[in-house]
Amino acid sequence: MGKQKTHKASSKVFKVKKNGTITYKKGNGNHKTSKDSSKAVRQRRNKGILGKGEASRLKSVIS
Repeated sequence: MGKQKTHKASSKVFKVKKNGTITYKKGNGNHKTSKDSSKAVRQRRNKGILGKGEASRLKSVIS
């Protein structure tokens, strides 16, 4: 029986923490942010956390 290969693009985007939650960097926060509100730019600095359904689907693909 073969093993499932790691999906390299996904493994570079998502990180699995010790407690099992999957985090990712939010987009649209690098440049041309002057048109956005300060609150929106500030919120994009924080990591995003995947929901339970998405996380369970992606766990086998990442690791």
